[in-house]
Amino acid sequence: MPDATAQHNWVGSDAELQRLFWGLGFVTADGGMIPLLRRSWRAAQVSDAPLLIEGETGSGKQALADAIYHLDPKRGRNPFVTLHCGALQESLAESELFGHEKGAFSGAVSNRKGLFQAAHRGTLFLDDVNDLPLPLQPKLLDALQRGRVRAVGSDCETPFDVRVIAACNQPLQPLVRDGRFRADLYYRLDVIRLALPPLRDRRGDIPALMLMFAKRYEAFYGPIDSADQDLIRHLTCHPFAGNVRELQHAVQRMLFAKTEGQSLTLNDWIRQAPTADSTPEDDLAHAAARLWRAIDHHGASLDSAFREVERRLLESALAEGGTRRQIAIQLGMSERNLYLKLRALGVRETKPGTERKFRASASSSRTLGAPRQAV
Repeated sequence: MPDATAQHNWVGSDAELQRLFWGLGFVTADGGMIPLLRRSWRAAQVSDAPLLIEGETGSGKQALADAIYHLDPKRGRNPFVTLHCGALQESLAESELFGHEKGAFSGAVSNRKGLFQAAHRGTLFLDDVNDLPLPLQPKLLDALQRGRVRAVGSDCETPFDVRVIAACNQPLQPLVRDGRFRADLYYRLDVIRLALPPLRDRRGDIPALMLMFAKRYEAFYGPIDSADQDLIRHLTCHPFAGNVRELQHAVQRMLFAKTEGQSLTLNDWIRQAPTADSTPEDDLAHAAARLWRAIDHHGASLDSAFREVERRLLESALAEGGTRRQIAIQLGMSERNLYLKLRALGVRETKPGTERKFRASASSSRTLGAPRQAV
């Protein structure tokens, strides 16, 4: 742990900087994150400056704030208090932040410190500050500017010494323009700003994060010592709308379903995928992974594999009772082009019926990549 005489700028190697943050719970192995780590290190040394961390939900803002707190030479040994602004009830917000006196309102059966007093000489982390109720914003601004709070029901003010780290899951400037966030509070919080990229923009972190989460759950599910390269390649194409949090929960599901081996594999990922909540991108990514495994195992060419996929896709559509017109509309093509494609792929029309349904020809039993006779 750095001492209080350390310089504001990091003077060690990039690898040492990454190891430092790893040890504090913020895991990153992506080289593109080094500038952010250097800026975070410097922010930790400026103990009294407000800090704003911008990043999507689940991207690791709280983990970064916690690491900065522990690196703070002035406040790192004092309280770190978190307020989730999105869960704050407006009617109790003042009491939560500033405290209350006994009898100040119904249910106030004793004196209670607010979060500013609880974080005295330490750090107050305002998570999802963009969700802070608008009526509370001027009161928060007043407390930050004067360094004093008045408990609900009290005539006295109490001084505090707190560093505020605020995090937002959407940029505050558009909210300011729309009148949903006070401009003066925004400028008070936006002294040092850190922009935390989403996981899809730092995919080099994926293997390290998977192994960190596997280590975290080792006592429940047993040891994991590696991640399969097929899995890593697959995850580089996954959208990760839920960011690091999505990956964490997926790893836990993988571990729960795993029955053997000490390496996380692509099959583990496919088994854990929640089909009911999957996105189109998820389904296509899983389909692409399975297609590659079929090509790799059977030695088929890309053209023959795509042809087989097209044929089976149309068979699936037909098996569900779709008409030629319905299927053409769903696939975004004309009915005539669909008819020609069905002929080219060896799928022929059944006997005339009310819905002009089709069925696959006997060629559907051929194996991947096998040559076909034209119909």
